[in-house]
Amino acid sequence: MTIYVALLRGINVGGKNRIKMADLKLTFENMGLKKIQTYIQSGNVLFESNQEEKQLRQLIEDKLEEEFGFSIPVILRTSMELEEIINNCPFSEEEAREAQSASKAESLYIGLLIQPPSEEGIQQLNDYKSQTDQFKIIGRDVYLLFYNSIRNSKLANNLYKLNVLTTTRNWKTISKLAQLAKLIER
Repeated sequence: MTIYVALLRGINVGGKNRIKMADLKLTFENMGLKKIQTYIQSGNVLFESNQEEKQLRQLIEDKLEEEFGFSIPVILRTSMELEEIINNCPFSEEEAREAQSASKAESLYIGLLIQPPSEEGIQQLNDYKSQTDQFKIIGRDVYLLFYNSIRNSKLANNLYKLNVLTTTRNWKTISKLAQLAKLIER
């Protein structure tokens, strides 16, 4: 069995697409998934399954739309992939601290992609790279470092130019999800 994290895109943001975590957990239970745990209101669900990613993602998206009445894109990562995200961070702790000090807010984020982006998409996103907004792509993950707020970032606002479904989480959330996934594996 594999421990997965389902990262739901666009729920409970700005009062739109509201879903209670208890309802979300129940929906995952009704799909027959095991060891289900939600983390914060932004749509992070940890669970155990022996299904393959592609069919599992489709099952979850279909069931969520059926249950809640609107389409919810889902990106999956395994507990092992979360560990790799943490271990492969191309930005040093010092860079992250400097950025956080400059922005007075969370500065390191991960854009989780459904598939690796094309070279064309990466080139389009390069136009928004600057001294204060940086990114590095490793496989299906975009590491983002902001020296100003993510809210005002042209880079963050243009991730869609990768032409790949993306959801973004801050480093603290990714780290916590990896920690929770390890606990579930035991």
